[in-house]
Amino acid sequence: MNAWLNAKKILCVRLDAMGDLLMTTPAMSALKKQLPGRSLTLLTSKQGMEIAKSIPLFDDVISYGAPWLKASGTLNDPVSDLKMIERLKRENFDGAIIFTVYSQNPLPSALLCYLAGIPLRTAYCRENPYSLLTHWIKETEPQETLRHEVKRHLDLAHELGASRDPLPLILDVDPKARMKLEDKMQDLQGNWIVIHPGATAESRRYRTSGFAQVADMLTERLGKKIIFTGGPDERELIEQIQSQMKHDSISFAGKLSLEEMIALIQKTPLIISNNSGPVHMAAALGIPVLVLYALTNPQHTPWMVPHHVLFKDVDCRFCYKSVCPHGTNACLDIDPELIFDRARALLEEEPTPCFDFQAIHPLPM
Repeated sequence: MNAWLNAKKILCVRLDAMGDLLMTTPAMSALKKQLPGRSLTLLTSKQGMEIAKSIPLFDDVISYGAPWLKASGTLNDPVSDLKMIERLKRENFDGAIIFTVYSQNPLPSALLCYLAGIPLRTAYCRENPYSLLTHWIKETEPQETLRHEVKRHLDLAHELGASRDPLPLILDVDPKARMKLEDKMQDLQGNWIVIHPGATAESRRYRTSGFAQVADMLTERLGKKIIFTGGPDERELIEQIQSQMKHDSISFAGKLSLEEMIALIQKTPLIISNNSGPVHMAAALGIPVLVLYALTNPQHTPWMVPHHVLFKDVDCRFCYKSVCPHGTNACLDIDPELIFDRARALLEEEPTPCFDFQAIHPLPM
């Protein structure tokens, strides 16, 4: 591993969604701190490219629609892959670190870096990669152990000589986006909280009627104005929730840029959300989080921030499915009263960081 200690120009490969990239930032920060003057270039997905603009870690960012990842859609254009290999060759990287969740195979990314002539290549890998990885870290999850996603990546960086000390997620707020947000919120008073009811996977979405009940309770009992957030494709979802509410609320679905969304989260005293990107944005900004945590996987709970994780334990826990195999989303059968109680507790607690680094399962109800 000694060769890594002097690697000055590193390619960090993280071809996933926004939340996954955010959970990798502590490891990338540790790598940058390890060697003064070291540069990091991020190779990421289109979604990762969007949030990378707000992560002050990278000397360069390259967007790549990898054909072996679901998020890239259906691709059949090997010419673009060959162009990417040539581009990476020109950059003359000293090493490439491939970050994945344990259910992903790192070998396609390793092959890309091998063909680009990057001399040092490392990743967790289940099978023997032979020459595709110069430094193979044996994949032991989930058979032998389970770690929080952040800790998993810190451990990988530590294998290369970096510190594995816990570090926070990294995310900046764009001052221009903050000003634009203030213009959009000029008629709102400060007594509000954010609810983000969407999620990319259907299996991770709490029911609309439950969100409506929670929102009404927060309005009636605590006098909170509710702001719903989401993308343009989540307008209908939020309209369904609002139609079931007794009180008025505000929808910013499709009305905010990503930078404005980050600025909004920084201003809220609490965010209530399914397990999705805004949870990790809030964690990076030190904002308390109440997450309705579908038991599709155990590794993505909030990191280093006051939080409550709510779910219903089920026999089919940790299924890793985007659609509930039983069609019930039973692990999200959470009482709205419980959600309200935990939300009130987070609003009343002192905002001290949560250093629950040893937890490998979501906290029990």
